[in-house]
Amino acid sequence: MATVYQISHNIISNLGFSSEENYNSVYNGLSGLVSYPTNTMNIPEAFCASIIDENKLNMEFSNIGNRNNYSRFDKMTILSAYSAIRKTNIDPSSQRTQFILSTTKGNIDLLENAEAKSSNDKQLFLWNSARLLSQYFENPNTPLVVSNACISGVSAQIVAKRLLLTGKYDHIVVVGADIVSKFVVTGFQSFKALSAEKCLPFDSERKGLNIGEAAATIIYGVSEDVSSLDSNALYIDAEAITNDANHISGPSRTAEGLTLAIKNLNMTTMPDFICAHGTATPYNDDMEALALTRCELNKIPTFSLKGYFGHSLGATGVVETIIASLAMQNNVVFKSMGYNKCGVSNPIQISTETQKLESKSFLKTISGFGGCNAAILIKNIEQIANA
Repeated sequence: MATVYQISHNIISNLGFSSEENYNSVYNGLSGLVSYPTNTMNIPEAFCASIIDENKLNMEFSNIGNRNNYSRFDKMTILSAYSAIRKTNIDPSSQRTQFILSTTKGNIDLLENAEAKSSNDKQLFLWNSARLLSQYFENPNTPLVVSNACISGVSAQIVAKRLLLTGKYDHIVVVGADIVSKFVVTGFQSFKALSAEKCLPFDSERKGLNIGEAAATIIYGVSEDVSSLDSNALYIDAEAITNDANHISGPSRTAEGLTLAIKNLNMTTMPDFICAHGTATPYNDDMEALALTRCELNKIPTFSLKGYFGHSLGATGVVETIIASLAMQNNVVFKSMGYNKCGVSNPIQISTETQKLESKSFLKTISGFGGCNAAILIKNIEQIANA
């Protein structure tokens, strides 16, 4: 049976420019979230966000390309993919390698430029960002774009698995990215969904989410012989996407979509921990807790990473899968930063301290606008031999 497994990964965020830097920051309880006063980016309200250092991004990118040829967003995606690929012997220019870009907004900041608005600049199109990404690596295939609200990053991984199982590709490079811009911040402010303070996922005092920006890459491969893989390798055991079509922005009050997504995984054993979406918005947290309760997972250690990275939209599912993967490989369960007192109607086992926990599997859940939901079960490769 063919198995789709992780080969390499990278995260670029305010907490670091490698997966290891970001993991260590989370392990040490560091947050990339910063409070910004009124009129930052010409935004009239104060907000809290995680924003990548511009000078560091330009300096790192200058080592691999001309920074003047690319937008900020495109530099992030290319640099992250490059950092993940260089740790492997994969040929990114091969026809047997495919690129998938996960994003919700792409170069949305260019809309704030009067010249771009009037010129119909193709940089604004997501397909063009995906093309620039694959062209940098001289890849001959037409790259794919997955843009499905907040679940984009997990959806892209699911698409990657299903494509690899067709036998058309040997490797797929999944890159998730989004940036903090005036458009994004004011958009969420118009929903009254943002907190001007650091977010508090699942907590009774939560006031809303924080926006973050990141670029993250996971390279997936496929193998018919798992005995040839490293014993610490991780693979996608099961995956599901659903849509309850409840509301254009509000989640189902009965958690129908996420409950179905988790049940569609057909798990035969409980995951060792859950990396939840945990946006710190009243309705999402309550819905997610209800879904976990309905699936009898309310006693499983659960954490949200939003207090470390904020909500990085199309990058979120990729960033959080990487961090959770490293946590499992290191037998760690993270503290859900910002949580003190239960604020959901169906109590779940929120992790209050970063501690050791022997782990062989974890569940990643995620939900988004329009009623979309996704769930992915990641396991240690040894679990196949023990099945």
